[in-house]
Amino acid sequence: MENLEFRGRALVAFTVWSLLFVTTFCNANGDGKTVEVVGVGECTDCKENNLDTTQAFSGLRVTIDCKPENGDHFKTRGSGKLDKQGNFKVSLPQHLFKDGKLNEHCYAQLRTVSSPQPCPSINGLESSKLVFKSTTDQKHQFGLKENLKFSPITCVSASFWPHHHHNFPPLPKLPPLPPLKSFHHHYPHPPIYKKPLPPPVYKPHPVPVYKKPLPPPVPVYKPPVYKPHPVPVYKKPLPPPVPVYKPPVYKPHPVPVYKKPLPPPVPIYKPKPFPPIPHKPLPPLPKIPPFTKKPCPPLPKLPPKYFHHPKFGKWPPLPPFAPHHP
Repeated sequence: MENLEFRGRALVAFTVWSLLFVTTFCNANGDGKTVEVVGVGECTDCKENNLDTTQAFSGLRVTIDCKPENGDHFKTRGSGKLDKQGNFKVSLPQHLFKDGKLNEHCYAQLRTVSSPQPCPSINGLESSKLVFKSTTDQKHQFGLKENLKFSPITCVSASFWPHHHHNFPPLPKLPPLPPLKSFHHHYPHPPIYKKPLPPPVYKPHPVPVYKKPLPPPVPVYKPPVYKPHPVPVYKKPLPPPVPVYKPPVYKPHPVPVYKKPLPPPVPIYKPKPFPPIPHKPLPPLPKIPPFTKKPCPPLPKLPPKYFHHPKFGKWPPLPPFAPHHP
């Protein structure tokens, strides 16, 4: 009996201690609010490469990696996926939030399923550090210093992963199925009875409403407006211009320039021509006797050549040629 009482007291004490520990752990941050991180992913090269942003965000996820103030190793505290617009939302453990701030240095990093390493950040690791944004009655919200920028070349989405070809073993060969009895006998389908439609309801035509025509508008007579002619303005004519007399200008004749006459040309004496050289006449050419050529013998007459038709055989001989003109 004493052992049972001792065990009961120990069980009660352990239960009370466990409840106190759980209560203290749940209220470690002092208010019991959830800690949430929100942000936006941004594709920097999608417009230049004509890529759809929804394809670039497909399959990417965000992890929140934290390290203590005096530590060097990162630990993953939460993860979430990017939606089609690039937005993400990650929940963190409550014990990280204390005294209005995080007790660890936390950063957001993009990851792909095809690689265990995080994607390289374009603006450095400090641009993805968590900063406090707002507090509500239910949660503490954190964000990033800048948008989570990445390049689709270094951070490949699921749309561009290579297709895996699985080499499965071939299926076993099964024996053929036995023939079915009365396979070609088609049973008629059961008739389908449709509920008849209610009789149509004819609505009477609306009564036309005749409106009394409006009276013609009363003409408004406006008297004509006559504008007076402008008063002519007479200007005194200007006096004739005073003639200006200019004396004639006489130019003196140019002084004649006398040039010294040139001396007569020096005569050129040509030498006396040589006398003609006498030429002795050539003797006459001898006469060549005429050359007579014997006439050629007459050519023998060849028999006429007939080409027989390959299909119809021999044709009758042609009649003798008769010239049209004598």
